[in-house]
Amino acid sequence: QVHLVESGGGLVQAGGSLRLSCVASGQSFSSYAMGWFRQAPGKEREFVASIPRSGGGTNYRDSVKGRFTISRDNAKSTVYLQMSSLKPEDTAVYYCAARNDRWLSVRQNEFDYWGQGTQVTVSS
Repeated sequence: QVHLVESGGGLVQAGGSLRLSCVASGQSFSSYAMGWFRQAPGKEREFVASIPRSGGGTNYRDSVKGRFTISRDNAKSTVYLQMSSLKPEDTAVYYCAARNDRWLSVRQNEFDYWGQGTQVTVSS
């Protein structure tokens, strides 16, 4: 069992930056691939970024490539999402997820544990 808690969301102007954090507790964090997903109002939850348990070979949705960076610190049981050049269309609730596998994934149904989400609002 893994418990995930996100933080770092908030209100930011377009062009600004935020760093989301997700702290894991429970079973060994380093055993899990991790991902970030988001859900905007009235829309389905979508993949944002993922990272394997080794930390190498990350993957991003096209609309955030070059602006977002996912990273992890296994010693701190934490995964991060650094978001820069934010746009109003990035506004959403951002969720952290853990997958009991070494390899990353973009599919929500392949993740086993989810956090409660943190709101990111980008004003124009």
